[in-house]
Amino acid sequence: MIPQDTIGKIFDAADIVEVIGDFIHLKKSGSNFKGLSPFANEKTPSFMVSPGKRIFKDFSSGKGGNVVTFLMEHEHLSYPEALKWLASKYNIEIIEKEETEDQLKEKHQREALYLAHQFANEFFKLSLRESDEGKSIGLSYLKKRGYHLKTIDEFELGYSPDNYSALENKAKEANYNLETLKKAGLIKENEKGNYDFFRGRIIFPIHNITGRIIGFGGRTLRKDTKVAKYFNSPESEIYNKSNVLYGLFQSKNEIIKNDCCFLVEGYTDVISLHHNGIKNTVSSSGTSLTEGQIRLIKRFTNNVVILYDSDPAGISASFRGVDMLLKTGLNVKVVLFPTGEDPDSYANQVSNEDLKLYLEDNQIDFISFKTNHLLEKTKNDPVNISKTINEIIISISIIPDAVSRSVYIKKTAQVFEMDEQLLINEVQKKLRSKGATTTVVPVSTKSTLPSKPFEKGIKHDLVEQEKDLIRLMLNYGARSIPLEIRNESEESIEEYPLAQYIIEEILTDKLSYSNEKYQLVFDEFLEGLQKGLILNEQHFSQNNDLTGLVADLTTTENTLSYNWKKKHQIHTNLESERLKQAAHQSVYIFKLRVTENLILEKQQSLKNLESTESYESILEEIKELIKVRNIFADELGIIVTQ
Repeated sequence: MIPQDTIGKIFDAADIVEVIGDFIHLKKSGSNFKGLSPFANEKTPSFMVSPGKRIFKDFSSGKGGNVVTFLMEHEHLSYPEALKWLASKYNIEIIEKEETEDQLKEKHQREALYLAHQFANEFFKLSLRESDEGKSIGLSYLKKRGYHLKTIDEFELGYSPDNYSALENKAKEANYNLETLKKAGLIKENEKGNYDFFRGRIIFPIHNITGRIIGFGGRTLRKDTKVAKYFNSPESEIYNKSNVLYGLFQSKNEIIKNDCCFLVEGYTDVISLHHNGIKNTVSSSGTSLTEGQIRLIKRFTNNVVILYDSDPAGISASFRGVDMLLKTGLNVKVVLFPTGEDPDSYANQVSNEDLKLYLEDNQIDFISFKTNHLLEKTKNDPVNISKTINEIIISISIIPDAVSRSVYIKKTAQVFEMDEQLLINEVQKKLRSKGATTTVVPVSTKSTLPSKPFEKGIKHDLVEQEKDLIRLMLNYGARSIPLEIRNESEESIEEYPLAQYIIEEILTDKLSYSNEKYQLVFDEFLEGLQKGLILNEQHFSQNNDLTGLVADLTTTENTLSYNWKKKHQIHTNLESERLKQAAHQSVYIFKLRVTENLILEKQQSLKNLESTESYESILEEIKELIKVRNIFADELGIIVTQ
């Protein structure tokens, strides 16, 4: 656990412009910096960084927060990992809570495995680039596939010499612990002694999501059919193949930008597509898709496109994995390559533009693809057609979204020329058998129009007004506004911090916020005020639960700098220049809506009363509330008809 004072040092040291500038190009824009969104495709910059407030806001994706939040979003790190990343960058020592002996032992064992893989990887890369064998066999093979050195470096490809003890000898030369290399599966042992497991193979390092190497895949270049084409590292404390997607480290940012993940089978499929411009591609590394791998995909996108070669057996075998994708709510589409082609071979035959067009033009939804694939095998046999329909019903029934299920039911009914209601009944049977309570609904939804700012006789949603009050406090809390102070003998004008004015107005009428985060911000402002402090947005931006809220409420996409306005003699009636009016209006609109809601509640309670005495009492309360409502309306210049 990282101590709180260390976290404070990290936040104090971290320059948000410098950190984000390591990942995207930022350009000065007034007092802020702007750049292209790293989370969405855009041509006009809408990603804003405020060094003064120490927050960022991406108006394309809606993401926002502090420097730690950015690292968590962009690099998909956990909160402690992001803090450690910053601590490393700014040379801040982290002394965590003392760990037990067992925890330390496990930590050291895991770190030793990471280091063993890194040691081996450096050896494999060096062998590929500098040894005669590596250059003539490994490097020439990769270049024949069309890979340039940039791609080879990006995926850290290597070569293991066709020698029983090349890695072992290198380890001994470096006084490296052989036992850790054996534990990692890099060196094996038999009755004849030790031998290099991956000897004579092209090496594909497998990275975890933060870029550390946790395993290897090795491809033989021999023609001998008795030799396995691929070897893979055994599972270990750091490598669980069920929770790893090959290429995810290299592709995660592109997956986020494109909001889509291409899913292929092998290492070379990923590299060839990446090399040819399709960089949002990952692979299950030849294994059946697992729940852990699906969770990884869902962290980055809800859209998956599976790229199939033309092997019918392989396609059928993959259906179980695809059903798992559907079950998690992912949108699944399929692209089938021409006969005899797979993603790797096809990507190396056509231009980058033609490859992109093929992938765009040949996507079909999975249910339609599965229907067509199974229908080809039925040979018009009624029994087989019935089985096919049941297979499709199973896939539809596991889709969690009711509207999507309805769409697929309609399409399936049209393909098989069946009664749609019959399919609905069958899907509902499947849902009931799983204990599901969701039902199939029609594919039509009604839209609702937003309510007017104030309207008599309707219940008002207070969230937007609560948001506006908190926004004003975060942006201008310490700014002073002139207020009339009435004493018994005289009236005077005093300067009041805006945050204090709003707090006192809310507390005077014993009001609170329905939104928990807004109430939390309000309570912290109140606590600060009781200590004689007016908090600012930087105080809240260090709170990881509130930093996104702060970014949303304190950043606007189009901000004219003061100097620019002065130079061009532009005069704008900005909110910051009319704070008293803005605060006054926001407070009274909130009170007006709260009062109108109370009136409606009281009127509703009258309907169930039997006691005349209670009836009269509530009626008096309603009359008083109406008077209060009219006072608030009058303050705002709103005429309320009786």
